[in-house]
Amino acid sequence: MTSALVGSLVVLALVDSTSFGTLLIPVWLMLAPERLRVGRILVFLATVAAFYLVLGLLLVAGVATFSDQISDALDSTPVQVVQLVVGVALLMTGIRIGTRKDAGPSGRLLQWRERAVGAGGSAGGLVTLALTAAVVEAASMVPYVAAIGLIGTADLSWPMTVAVLAGYCVVMVLPAVALLAGRVGAAPTVEPLLQRVNAWMERTGRENTAWILGIIGFIVAGNALDGLGVLDQIDSWSKG
Repeated sequence: MTSALVGSLVVLALVDSTSFGTLLIPVWLMLAPERLRVGRILVFLATVAAFYLVLGLLLVAGVATFSDQISDALDSTPVQVVQLVVGVALLMTGIRIGTRKDAGPSGRLLQWRERAVGAGGSAGGLVTLALTAAVVEAASMVPYVAAIGLIGTADLSWPMTVAVLAGYCVVMVLPAVALLAGRVGAAPTVEPLLQRVNAWMERTGRENTAWILGIIGFIVAGNALDGLGVLDQIDSWSKG
């Protein structure tokens, strides 16, 4: 395992640490008007990390076991056509979200936050909330998918793969844990920072979502066009 791989994984994990599930919801919990529920926040973060660890292990096992079959399937014309349709759909969805006139956070996010700080909330409800957030976000966490690809092709032993992926998931929730520790030990200093982080993510959440979907859609559609040979045809026509 090289230092370049470690560095790449750390960067990807830190990018993933800024998502709604790993940062925004924990920050909102820390800002609850009632007493700070440290245990509930830790349960939430532990559930998110455990979900991504299990998901990652399943994906890495699939990459390692079926890499040749996956490669052949992805290169087939039907899959390329489906990929093109998905890419265009993601691109159009990103454009639609980005051009909407309402700037408020999504209803789903509001529901997550209400459930997270409800007076009658339970550990079971919090775990369900964490799993829901993780499942919804999993498909859009491009850095996480990239990290799985790096780990799956790094020729690591299975114990090392588990350890590396576990470390990745820990780094994903580390910023939220650090903010929580600061909120407990230095609330007057840390709370203004939490308020700014929360306000920034609320203010830019829709725009960030639009850009992420648009970029993913553009890349997916571009790769499909390249696999179908459309880009080569366009290039030959332009030179002709």
